[in-house]
Amino acid sequence: MDLNNIIFAGISLGAMGLLFGAGLAYASQKFAVEIDPRALAIRDALPGANCGGCGLPGCDSFANAVVDGSAPVNGCPVGGAECTNKLAEIMGVDAGESVKQVARVICKGDNKKCKEKFEYFGIQDCKAAAMIGGGSKSCGYGCLGLGTCVKACQFDAIEITEGNLARIIPEKCTACGKCIEVCPKEVISFAPFEQDVVVDCNSEEFGKTVKEKCSVGCIGCQICVRVCPFDAMEFSNKLAKINYEKCTNCMLCAEKCPTKSIYANFEKRRKAQIMEEGCIGCTLCKRACPVEAIEGEVKGKHKVIDDKCIGCGACAPKCPKKVIEMK
Repeated sequence: MDLNNIIFAGISLGAMGLLFGAGLAYASQKFAVEIDPRALAIRDALPGANCGGCGLPGCDSFANAVVDGSAPVNGCPVGGAECTNKLAEIMGVDAGESVKQVARVICKGDNKKCKEKFEYFGIQDCKAAAMIGGGSKSCGYGCLGLGTCVKACQFDAIEITEGNLARIIPEKCTACGKCIEVCPKEVISFAPFEQDVVVDCNSEEFGKTVKEKCSVGCIGCQICVRVCPFDAMEFSNKLAKINYEKCTNCMLCAEKCPTKSIYANFEKRRKAQIMEEGCIGCTLCKRACPVEAIEGEVKGKHKVIDDKCIGCGACAPKCPKKVIEMK
C-alpha cells in the first residue's frame, strides 16, 4: 500500500474531524438554550426520585416549572418541608404552609370482616382480579389485597397484612401517588401525616347492604356527624367523611362509631392540664370547652375533668396566661 495514500487519508480525516468539530462547537453556541441557574439549583435541591408525584414527568420538569411559575415551591411531595424551604429560598418567595401528606388505604374489611363472593385463583394482581365480577370481595369498594400497589411503590412503603389488606407505612410514604394511580378500586387516598382519625371505609352503599357484607363498614348512621363538636364530620354519598382542616383529632367520632369503621390512634389521645400557678379564673377555657370538661368559678382555680376531656385542644389557645398544656 502506498504510504502517501495512507498519510493523505489520515490528514483528510483529521481535517474533516476538525471542520465538523468546529461546526458543532459553533452550533452549540449559536443555538444554545439558556438555562436559568435557579433551575439547576432547584434540581440539586430535589430528592431526585423522578416519581411524578408533583404531576410532572420528573424532577427536571418540575424544576423548570417552579422557575417559570407554573408549579409551586411546595409541589414536591417527596421532599417535604425541608425541600420546600430550600426551594423557597432559591426563588426568594415565602414557603407557605406545607402539610405533609401520606397515602392511606381506606378499608378495614380484611378476609375475616368482609365476606367473599368466591375464591379467586387467578393472577395475583388487583387489576386482573377486578376484571372478574369486580373481584372476590362482596364489597365492591374494598381493598382486594393482591399487592398491585406494593409493586408500584418504589419506596417499600406498602405491605400486605395477614388479612389480605394493603397497609401503608406512613413513615416511609412519600405521597408520590403511584399507589393511588394503580388501585382499581380507588380505595387509596391522601391524608395528613399527623391525622390520627380517619374514616376507614370507602363504600357508598346503603347501611343495610354494607352490614350484610362487612362488619366494619360505614352504615351511614351519622352518629359521628352529630357528636363532632367542630363540624368536622361530613356526610355525602351514604358515607361519613372527615374535613381534615376542621378536625382536631379529639377522636370522639371514633369512640361513638357503632361499627368501628373510624380509625383513631387512641394511644396518642391528649388531655388538657391546667397548671395550678398562673390560672386567674377568667373562665375563658371553661366557655371554650365543647364537652364541659372544665370546672371552676370566676376568679377561682380551674380544673380539667379527665374523664370528660376529649383532648380537642379548644381551651389552650383561649387561655390568656398560657397555663394550659396538652399532654
